[in-house]
Amino acid sequence: MIQYRKILELHFNHVSQRTISTSVGSSRNTVSDVIKQAEKLGIDSLTDEMSNRWLEEFLFPEKLAIEKGFFPPDWETVHKELQKKNVTLKLLHMEYDQRARDGGKVPYAYRTFAENYGKYAKKYKATMPIRRKPGEVLEIDWAGSTLSITDRGNGEQLTVYIFVATFPYSQYSYVEGFLDMKSANWLTGHIHAFEYFGGVPETLVPDNLKTGVSKALRGEPILNEAYRELADYYQTVIVPGRVRSPKDYPEVFIILKKGSHS
Repeated sequence: MIQYRKILELHFNHVSQRTISTSVGSSRNTVSDVIKQAEKLGIDSLTDEMSNRWLEEFLFPEKLAIEKGFFPPDWETVHKELQKKNVTLKLLHMEYDQRARDGGKVPYAYRTFAENYGKYAKKYKATMPIRRKPGEVLEIDWAGSTLSITDRGNGEQLTVYIFVATFPYSQYSYVEGFLDMKSANWLTGHIHAFEYFGGVPETLVPDNLKTGVSKALRGEPILNEAYRELADYYQTVIVPGRVRSPKDYPEVFIILKKGSHS
């Protein structure tokens, strides 16, 4: 197994490639390829998140696809094509699907294609800005601040939790209050937002919440079944923000911060 992290650790400490090769037990060509790919993708230091597996997936995603028997997408090309006018992820998947079948290869289904691109885009965001397009992504969250209303029957003060959905390109938002943050209201908020906007975005990016994510493994959130079914019904894809990573949903975060002062 190639020790991607060890190779880069030694490289960043100015150890020669010959010495690195001897230390990790990989050929000098392999060491050189890892270093060149890291430089190409803008990695000049390592964080705790960058495990050996993370680096393998990030640096050489096509290799993993081939190992699993799938036709490997060129994620860098997908990423650049998405920045062009009138190009959508669904269109790029159709083209990828056709290329795979023409070559007698197995293509990824659209959902897997979109989810894998979402992972790639989040990792790449640190080194290459992602240009949003109108209607492409909807970022969703519960506001940190709450409101309150008075029950006319008994005078009791009831807490109101604020659901916010925002298009990052335009900052166009839908806001609704609920008496709790349970799954039913989380889903209702989505439905009402779609009705308000008059359409459904290509991708939903929710905060990593218990109402939408049943289990939040590091980098691999697991969606609860009701939320997944909602996405299937509306033919959209959910790419949860990472745990404690507000950069994954900055527009909602900014709006909520502004709202907290009003």
